[in-house]
Amino acid sequence: MKRATKLKGAALAGTVRLGDLTVNRLGFGAMHLCGGLVWGRPRDRGHVNRVLHRAIELGVNFIDTADSYGPETNELMISEALYPYPLGLVIATKGGLVRPSPRSWVPDGRPDHLRRAIEGSLQRLRLERIVRESQARTKSPSQRSRRSWPVMMQRLPSRLTDLVEGVALS
Repeated sequence: MKRATKLKGAALAGTVRLGDLTVNRLGFGAMHLCGGLVWGRPRDRGHVNRVLHRAIELGVNFIDTADSYGPETNELMISEALYPYPLGLVIATKGGLVRPSPRSWVPDGRPDHLRRAIEGSLQRLRLERIVRESQARTKSPSQRSRRSWPVMMQRLPSRLTDLVEGVALS
């Protein structure tokens, strides 16, 4: 006889550890919530709100976004739809890319850019602290290095490193 399980939705996929956090393995990648080419606002913002709320209803407790999605639009839509956030929701955001045009993704891993990215993400997401800040992959071997993040974090003012709980490459 099968044993009944109380798990449902995203929890059925199991969990994964992200440093000291545990989240459901099935998360939500929010990249395509914004307009075409990951640029600007979507045609139907109501649909975006329904999708985000449904993801939460299904047990998603990890949302991945980036300041370059939209640009900045994605983070704003997430906070507009879900703030105040449900207990246990982890929002990971990325910095390290700028979008001068819809078809352009330009790597920028300079500490001053990352500082502005962190400050902007905090404001748009209405967070006091970013749980995870990750750098999108870049073409520069020095920026792709796992060692580059600790070096960049050391160059940021301590006020900002206190606002980022952890870093990762994505």
